[in-house]
Amino acid sequence: HPCILECFPSPTSDLLKENKSLEVTASSRHYVDRLFDLDPQKVLQGVIDMKNAVIGNNKQKANLIVLGAVPRLLYLLQQESSSTELRTECAVVLGSLAMGTENNVKSLLDCHIIPALLQGLLSPDLKFIEACLRCLRTIFISPVTPEDLLYTGPDHQTILFNHGAVQNIAHLLVSTSYKVRMQALKCFSVLAFENPQVSMTLVNVSVDGELLPQIFVKMLQRDKPIEMQLTSAKCLTSMCRAGAIRTDDSCIVLKTLPCLVRMCSKERLLEERVEGAETLAYLIETDVELQRIASITDHLIVMLADYFKYPSSVSAITDIKRLDHDLKHAHELRQAAFKLYASLGANDEDIRKKIIETENMMDRIVNGLSESSIKVRLAAVRCLHSLSRSVQQLRTSFQDHAVWKPLMKVLQNAPNEILIVASSTLCNLLLEFSPSKEPILESGAIELLCSLTQSENLALRVNGIWALMNMAFQAEQKIKSDILRGLSTEQLFQLLSDSDVNVLMKTLGLLRNLLSTRPHIDHIMSTHGKQIMQAVTLILEGEHNIEVKEQTLCILANIADGTTAKELIMTNDDILQKIKYYMSHSNAKLQLAAMFCISNLIWNGEEGSQERQDKLRDMGIVDILHKLSQSSDPNLCDKAKTALQQYLA
Repeated sequence: HPCILECFPSPTSDLLKENKSLEVTASSRHYVDRLFDLDPQKVLQGVIDMKNAVIGNNKQKANLIVLGAVPRLLYLLQQESSSTELRTECAVVLGSLAMGTENNVKSLLDCHIIPALLQGLLSPDLKFIEACLRCLRTIFISPVTPEDLLYTGPDHQTILFNHGAVQNIAHLLVSTSYKVRMQALKCFSVLAFENPQVSMTLVNVSVDGELLPQIFVKMLQRDKPIEMQLTSAKCLTSMCRAGAIRTDDSCIVLKTLPCLVRMCSKERLLEERVEGAETLAYLIETDVELQRIASITDHLIVMLADYFKYPSSVSAITDIKRLDHDLKHAHELRQAAFKLYASLGANDEDIRKKIIETENMMDRIVNGLSESSIKVRLAAVRCLHSLSRSVQQLRTSFQDHAVWKPLMKVLQNAPNEILIVASSTLCNLLLEFSPSKEPILESGAIELLCSLTQSENLALRVNGIWALMNMAFQAEQKIKSDILRGLSTEQLFQLLSDSDVNVLMKTLGLLRNLLSTRPHIDHIMSTHGKQIMQAVTLILEGEHNIEVKEQTLCILANIADGTTAKELIMTNDDILQKIKYYMSHSNAKLQLAAMFCISNLIWNGEEGSQERQDKLRDMGIVDILHKLSQSSDPNLCDKAKTALQQYLA
């Protein structure tokens, strides 16, 4: 039936290019021709012969794919008229073809093999199901297969959960077959990952009278195979991170954490060391106490330094296979070490100090920032971000190694996931006490950060405006003017109307820092006063939380401290009425912030103070001050009394 071939895509051009030099032999054609025989028994024998011909023979596999064997095999596999034996043999041959080159897998995917194999799983025949599963597994472990072709993500975990996956798999954990136990364990480690619903259920599931966490703990004991120890630790880690097991539970502190630290030792295989470090990094990422325990377990911080010593020097190795193995895993080891260092140093100053004092640590991080592997770069930036939370290290190690230079280079051109962590790190390097602040400014950071505030990515917008806020703190007037110029009034308004409260709060924080010290306040308000007052009015009138309105009133208080800027408030009756309203608000924070505005406006000895006092008295401000001077809140009471003294002086 030659017309059947027209229903399928032709083999990929890559495969044809790769095999253009191959001699398509007559025997190869013969194998394909036999698939079209009218006698079903001859077709079956032809498939069996094809199976024997392609085992371990990549040249033959490529020949058969070029000749169109795949569409015909898939056709036979899906036909209800085909015998179960024929369908099974077709699945076996397809699985064998998938074990060839990556181009083979691409060709199979182009012929829509996945839906056909998944449909095969509905068969009542176990041998056919097994052949389909083996083929699917081979295809999905190939790097060229897109993950979204099969269930991935929390929605799909939930689908499996709702269809009884937990209950149906649990009893397999006590199977007499080690392979079955391991596959069940691996399934649970995937199901529970970042899934509170599954994790909370697992805690209460019992098998033969024993709860799953107890079974997992038994499986991570030292006498069990390493693969089992690691996978059990991953299950318990996921359950802990999902909140199903407390971080101070003995199964975490005394069993899971020590097991994962053991996996990081030199005695373990490189793959095990990578998996152990990454799982441990995830386990301790958000818990200070676990970070402290891990940091003093088996000299972990020093142990991790060994992760950077691969590949070993070529001259010291006579075994070429070993060298290839080292080269393959070198970047994975560095990525895992950076991740674990980042988690260890997330909160504790002493741990950060120990990490930085580890041999050549800062040089390793700096080198990591320019590695070819995106994963290593991201992990290195995460590590740097974690260490940048230390005031002491910002002033010493970060300055000594001029860390800002490679960091700025990373920020010039990187994927969003790296940009987010790198810009978070930059926020810390721009703090007022950081020696890196000045050189970063000189390297064109304002333009870069202003562009980040326009990003569609929320985290980048927050980081961009946050860094600008830090930059503006106690800065020179020129820097403040450059920031305002770089942002533009239009962009400032855009940020002040952002739907995310973090963006809004950081933008208000930036404005507050820009409007500090009188000469700066007067200068900025003389050029941007109208727009800023308009923005302040909009926020005070809008539906915002207490923190947002408090920050906005603090900006007004700063404006009220200016020499000429004061008049922008005094000539704006709408704003004055709003200040009066917030003086009588039910929230003490807003009352106090409004009072700062009034105090700055009525302060004696400043030009025009008498006229301002008179106008505010006529508005009823003095009456409110008298009431507040009787307040039970000591801060409000003191501030009101101080303000009233200005009227008496």
